[in-house]
Amino acid sequence: MSSQQEALSSSLEELKKEASSPQKEGKQNSGERSQLIVFKLAGEEYALPIDQVKEVVLTPRLAHVPHTPPYILGAANIRGSVIAIMDLEHKFQLSDRIVDVKVQEHYSLVIENEKFKVGVLVKEVPNTLSIEAEDIDDSKEVLQFSSLKEECVRGIAKVGDRMIILLDIIAMLEIDDASNAGI
Repeated sequence: MSSQQEALSSSLEELKKEASSPQKEGKQNSGERSQLIVFKLAGEEYALPIDQVKEVVLTPRLAHVPHTPPYILGAANIRGSVIAIMDLEHKFQLSDRIVDVKVQEHYSLVIENEKFKVGVLVKEVPNTLSIEAEDIDDSKEVLQFSSLKEECVRGIAKVGDRMIILLDIIAMLEIDDASNAGI
């Protein structure tokens, strides 16, 4: 494992521990905190709840899988598991350019739950962020114009002058799975 990869894993583990530990004494608790993994898609900031991300890895060489949606870049062998790597920029129609991931210049956020294991391609090292839950706006007024299903977006986090779209990747995958099954 590279030192950069070890640093990513360490940072992710530390934030997960912080998220699960009780509030430290002496610290004002103005409310619940959300722990996020922040990354960019087409220059805009997006985030996933940290509990949806198992690990961050350098994207390995991909094998093309025929008859998959265009946003599925291929399959990767990550720690002995073969998982699909998806390009959210392409899925969200933020870019029509197909990413060439033949070299390890991209990262994958490994998402895993009891039903799914998938990688989400990101071009830069993602950051971790801890914010007050009250700083997340459900933004239903804005999101009504989005083609994303309401269940896929948890809201928009306001951090200073930054606005970060908070996604629920598990809900998105479940909706995709139901759509592909004809439900």
